[in-house]
Amino acid sequence: MSAGNTTGTADTAGTAGTADSVSSADAVNAAARRAERLARAALTRVIEPGDERGGLWLRVYGAAGLLRRLTHPRGPEDDPPGASAARLESHRRRAALADPERDLATAEAAGARFLVPGDEEWPRQLDDLGDARPVGLWVRGRPDLRMWALRSVAVVGARACTPYGAHMGAVLGSGLAEKGWVVVSGAAAGVDGAVHRGALAASGATIAVLACGVDVVYPRGHAELIGRIAEQGLLVGELPPGDHPTPSRFVLRNRVIAALTRGTVVVEAEYRSGSLVTARAAQKLGRFTMGVPGPATSGLSAGVHELLRTDAVLVTDAAEIVELVGDMGDLAPARRGPVLPRDLLAPGAAQVLEALPSRGCAGVRDLAREAGTSTDEALSRLYELHSLGFVERVGDGWKLTRGAFDTANARRGVA
Repeated sequence: MSAGNTTGTADTAGTAGTADSVSSADAVNAAARRAERLARAALTRVIEPGDERGGLWLRVYGAAGLLRRLTHPRGPEDDPPGASAARLESHRRRAALADPERDLATAEAAGARFLVPGDEEWPRQLDDLGDARPVGLWVRGRPDLRMWALRSVAVVGARACTPYGAHMGAVLGSGLAEKGWVVVSGAAAGVDGAVHRGALAASGATIAVLACGVDVVYPRGHAELIGRIAEQGLLVGELPPGDHPTPSRFVLRNRVIAALTRGTVVVEAEYRSGSLVTARAAQKLGRFTMGVPGPATSGLSAGVHELLRTDAVLVTDAAEIVELVGDMGDLAPARRGPVLPRDLLAPGAAQVLEALPSRGCAGVRDLAREAGTSTDEALSRLYELHSLGFVERVGDGWKLTRGAFDTANARRGVA
């Protein structure tokens, strides 16, 4: 009995020891994950979006290790390689001023959260950017970013767009939303804003990828739009709360738009356009690239047309976009003009009808010769055409009726 009690006590002690070890390991892992998250939040104030050298440092040292090297270097051996002394000093000044706890609290107060690689909500397709992958993402809005990004399309275009460009942006935004796709754009003036409004008007899902903090309204004129996107969709940015955009940040955020989505559609873009940067990034990542054509004389469509001359696909509506980026069987409807009465004629009757002159009358023998058939066959076809209202008899000849002229002109697009 005593031996049994001793064994039971030992087993209990062993189980308790194992549980304590697991609990301790979990606590250590949780602490490490929190330290890594805090370090990444801090580094969003240090490393500029798209900085591949910074991405390399992150991959080699980890976020916590890199932040320590920038804030508490033990000597020259701690200097991350590949950067000048001036660049390292700039990074160290930024790192010293970073307060990740404050940024996370500010984000939470604004209804935002911070995502890092490895999180369940992190969109895995962003990993295709390699060392240019975002350090982390600040996200404002209730939906799950990873789930939304799985079925998303980017639609971007010129800021100073034409009414045609704004119209096409809104139509594509609403059309894609109605088909169950998430519409991604940059919330900029012009086409971007029209795209978001189109998706919202259709009660659809839309994501705005910003070149500033998700609590910053830019452009100012889009305050209401950005507020609606935050309520109905998602605002996403690489920069911490309160950070403002710069020209380079606009260009660099475009790689996130391209990587996040299955494909990118460009609506109006000049030869030098940030929208073309997004399209080229999509091409490099193996995503679909599409363009909406405009007038050949429009400078705002020149960049799109140049894109279409390379590897981009011409699209004109949401159905054609979905056919490209969607699942097998998501085909756009066949395109054709209206079916005219003369389209339904038998080949022999159509040949005789084509042989009739546009003015005046013709005899049966002449018509038979022009149609390449016999006189009896031509006469039979003429009576058939007469019953259908295409021809009428004048003496020994035949001529076209007014109805035949109307259908011929309709076929040629003449009013």
